[in-house]
Amino acid sequence: MIQQPNVWKFGDDIDTDAVIPGKYLIFNTEEELAKYAFEGVRPEFAAKVKEGDIIVAGFNFGCGSSREHAPLAIKGSKVKCVIAKSFARIFFRNSINIGVPLLECQDTDRIGEGDHIEVDFESGIITNTTKNETYQATPLPDFVRGIVDAGGLIAYAKEMVQ
Repeated sequence: MIQQPNVWKFGDDIDTDAVIPGKYLIFNTEEELAKYAFEGVRPEFAAKVKEGDIIVAGFNFGCGSSREHAPLAIKGSKVKCVIAKSFARIFFRNSINIGVPLLECQDTDRIGEGDHIEVDFESGIITNTTKNETYQATPLPDFVRGIVDAGGLIAYAKEMVQ
């Protein structure tokens, strides 16, 4: 069985305005925001992204503003995760808070647009089945994975009090 490509590749310093342009900040739902995700830098993204696709980028992904619209747009796009060399701190926290998994991996240059990769969140192992390579990402700590698996911090907190 041939595996479909699932990597959307981005470079360094992808800011929150590149993820979701400011003119769409009137929307507050992930479904609505997803319709305009990456419009200015990858106009085809919103129409062609498939559930389970993965965003791969370089350094400083999510820099810019602290608004939650950018991770909401990504969550609404139903991507499996974002893998980058590094993330802006507030973007990282906002993403985890709403249940979007992020992994830091220094080998993102070895992953190409259209490659097919699989991710083991527990170990941080990324397998590139297109190139028959593996890469080591920094795995999320168990409690952070718990937040992501629950769908975000609010859902996680509700689970903890039950």
